Amino acid sequence: MKLLAFAATNSQQSINRALVTYAASQVNADEVEILDLNDFEMAIYSIDRENTSGIPEQAQLFFDKISQADAVLISFAEHNGTYTAAYKNIFDWASRINQKFYQQKPVIMLATSPGPGGAKNVLDTAVTSAPFFDANVVGSLSIPSFYENFDLEKQTLINEELNSQLISLVTKLNQ
Repeated sequence: MKLLAFAATNSQQSINRALVTYAASQVNADEVEILDLNDFEMAIYSIDRENTSGIPEQAQLFFDKISQADAVLISFAEHNGTYTAAYKNIFDWASRINQKFYQQKPVIMLATSPGPGGAKNVLDTAVTSAPFFDANVVGSLSIPSFYENFDLEKQTLINEELNSQLISLVTKLNQ
């Protein structure tokens, strides 16, 4: 199995990047590719820009990464209760290639934040909308109070209950 994983943010110090990297290490996969959204930076989507210049190469590359994967693991950062601008822009461009953005891949959606909300708003938005974009959402998990539940030095989820839930969730990708 080839697993594609990414944090839906362009922050280099992203706690969601730490979470998705840890989660990906718990999947029994032959190959794991962890994307950095900074490698897919493009002009802000607009229909006028699309009509004038077409779809940017980076959008096609991102779409192709999903095509080549057997499963997708995403951890969503939350900005003002919703997607980060970086992720939303990539999603907007790539979904113009094909609205079936997730291409019926099994997808696990995660989210975390420093506070007790655990980026639950953006996670709920992502899970609710994913089927409209042809995702087979296997499950989702919000990790609240990241710094209390994750050891950045050891790069591991230290809350045993949350870790057990995460392990149980990612093993579904191997079924």
